Amino acid sequence: MSDEDITLTAGDAEVTVQPGNGGRVGGLRVGGLELLRQGERFGCFPMVPWCGRIRDGRFRDGVAVRQMPLNAAPNAIHGTARDGAWKVARRTADEVVLTYALVEPWPYPGLVTQVIGLAEDELRIAMSVEALDSSFPAQIGWHPWFNRNLGGRGGGDGGDGQDVRISFDPAWQEERGDDHLPTGNRVDPRPGPWDDCFGMPGGVDVTLTWPGQLELKVTSREEWVVVYDEQEAAVCVEPQTGPPDGLNTLPRLVTPLEPLEAETTWSWTRL
Repeated sequence: MSDEDITLTAGDAEVTVQPGNGGRVGGLRVGGLELLRQGERFGCFPMVPWCGRIRDGRFRDGVAVRQMPLNAAPNAIHGTARDGAWKVARRTADEVVLTYALVEPWPYPGLVTQVIGLAEDELRIAMSVEALDSSFPAQIGWHPWFNRNLGGRGGGDGGDGQDVRISFDPAWQEERGDDHLPTGNRVDPRPGPWDDCFGMPGGVDVTLTWPGQLELKVTSREEWVVVYDEQEAAVCVEPQTGPPDGLNTLPRLVTPLEPLEAETTWSWTRL
């Protein structure tokens, strides 16, 4: 870890925050169990100013067409802030406030603020995007990589525990095309494995259970969540303010008077 890493503690919970590595949560340990996949690309990173893929890396703002770098060719993915260094605005033993100035290749000046707060039985993360000049469309989301198995790195029932179980009750699933982008059709939820976006109009509410070890609930007031469990080592539950390609299909406008705000809470119980 770099010298810039920050450790928050509350009870037997410990969080590592990495301002210099995209403002991500690099680790979450509860009673000595590491819940997040380790590595500089993993942990839990903020997705801002967009979530998931933008088709062909292009989105329209009025008559202007904006082109983002194709970092997941032929598309652009997961925003720009995860690739930058964030500044520490304030910190205590159990909370840190980070800021990130939106810069090129994002074409609009803006400020992102992320507040990460730890309690004995929950982690709360809030994020806002402010427009410093002209208005622009944006999204907010989080991309946590939860370890599939808390007893070891790999899948299966090896190590000290069983693989995680995912439980949630979405109202619909965004039909996914061959390009992994929503087609615009809503379908009844389908069984996994998933790399899919779901709608939960009452708010995101997903339970991860590592049998005999820990239960963790991912909640948010937002109604969109992407669930990705196609990788052997980890599963992802991603609350966000809109679907993939949402800058085109469901833009949320950030104005100098009205920021975009969202938050997510992870609460846990030892089993």
